[in-house]
Amino acid sequence: RLVPVDRKAGAGKPMTLADHAGKTVLLNLWATWCAPCRAEMPALDALQKEMGSDAFEVVAVNVDAGDDTKPKKFLEETGVKALGYYRDSTMALFNDLKTRGLALGLPVTMLIDGEGCLIAHMNGPAEWSSPDAKRLVETALAKSD
Repeated sequence: RLVPVDRKAGAGKPMTLADHAGKTVLLNLWATWCAPCRAEMPALDALQKEMGSDAFEVVAVNVDAGDDTKPKKFLEETGVKALGYYRDSTMALFNDLKTRGLALGLPVTMLIDGEGCLIAHMNGPAEWSSPDAKRLVETALAKSD
């Protein structure tokens, strides 16, 4: 099981993965200085736009230190419209995942089922709007039923 770590949600209130209980989540950690993160962000946004529902959500968490000026500008520049805005300026989540051997660098992405169990994880960028990625999400959703 993945231990949830408090985050600051878009509205400024703390959030944990428990807030997404019952929902399959594609959790992605990214930073503005990460070129592969910039490259994959439009695909994550497209996946959320196409498949986001009461059963599935892409949760992209920014881990930049400092205020939220750069991350918000980054999302605007990359054309992100469907993703919620989440951030962890302390990098506590990334460091926790690194300690567990799940994060080597950015981006890092994990697929978590509705019970909070880690189904898969990946270090590095991916084409998240591809047919293979959609099949992965569909398979995870089918197992959650």
